[in-house]
Amino acid sequence: MTEKIVLDPDSGVAPSEQLRDRLSELVRSGALPVGHRLPTVRGFAEELGLAANTVAKAYRALETDGVIETRGRNGTFVAAAGGAAEQRAAAAAQQYAEAARRLGLSQERALSLARDAVRAAYER
Repeated sequence: MTEKIVLDPDSGVAPSEQLRDRLSELVRSGALPVGHRLPTVRGFAEELGLAANTVAKAYRALETDGVIETRGRNGTFVAAAGGAAEQRAAAAAQQYAEAARRLGLSQERALSLARDAVRAAYER
């Protein structure tokens, strides 16, 4: 699996975030299908030359995002497509919309700020 994971040590982005982003991309593209078993934290850290805590941090973030799921001693797997991740994104978008309205922003300005934030997140 490491041939698909390339981290940039000179990047300003933390290795755990790079790993999180790359695994998310592989899941979205279908290169890592639903149900695919991911390597153990220790094993993956060894393969990538990272600290186990770095891989564990990426795995925790991906689990929070709904991209992967841990099944106890059975391992970590790619979660069912979309569901939880889309629900979390929709909830975050709802919270943002409500906050923008309370702050007195126009709908157009709120949308513009959201577009800028999304663009910046996807360009890193």
